[in-house]
Amino acid sequence: MARLPVYLRCLSDLPTSQSTCSSDQLAAIAGVNPAQVRKDLSHIDARGVRGVGYDIDELRRELRHALGLIKTYGVAIIGAGHLGTALANYPGFVGWGFEVRAIFDVDPTKVGEEADGLVVEPLTDLELIVAKRSISIGIVATPSYAAQDVADRLVRSGVRSILNFAPAILRRAPGVEVRRVDLSTELQILAFHLQHA
Repeated sequence: MARLPVYLRCLSDLPTSQSTCSSDQLAAIAGVNPAQVRKDLSHIDARGVRGVGYDIDELRRELRHALGLIKTYGVAIIGAGHLGTALANYPGFVGWGFEVRAIFDVDPTKVGEEADGLVVEPLTDLELIVAKRSISIGIVATPSYAAQDVADRLVRSGVRSILNFAPAILRRAPGVEVRRVDLSTELQILAFHLQHA
């Protein structure tokens, strides 16, 4: 599953004049071996033609369908600091079916400010706005001490998918998917590899 979005991204890197893609070519771009690509794509019933490869448009549709990218998902960002506003301003979400519909903060000096056309709203209104704007994904961009409370409130509001940028490990509620993006951990891993290169 984790490689499917990578394959979809790799298809975007191919020339627009190209209509087919071999498993060898996709593997080279994705950094995996061709057998892995064929095995992964067989799980979503993508059919390639021996000696020709996969039809790029068809493969793109099959990948988007398998990933659930056939509709638009409402997103709320909690935390209007530097990271939260940078995420709100990121133009790449819309092309993949993610629409940022709200941004929240507890700081009264930030409430009422604008981030990419969205007005920062008070966190006290979270539950009401999540329901009103059909938010299905929450992005936590708060300090670590506030992250769990925010996640719990999102879950109580009906949000079942959370992307956590806070430097904290969140307890998961049953039926809720939480993905963690920890930049400091990734930098530590890179430092390890530099030391052992």
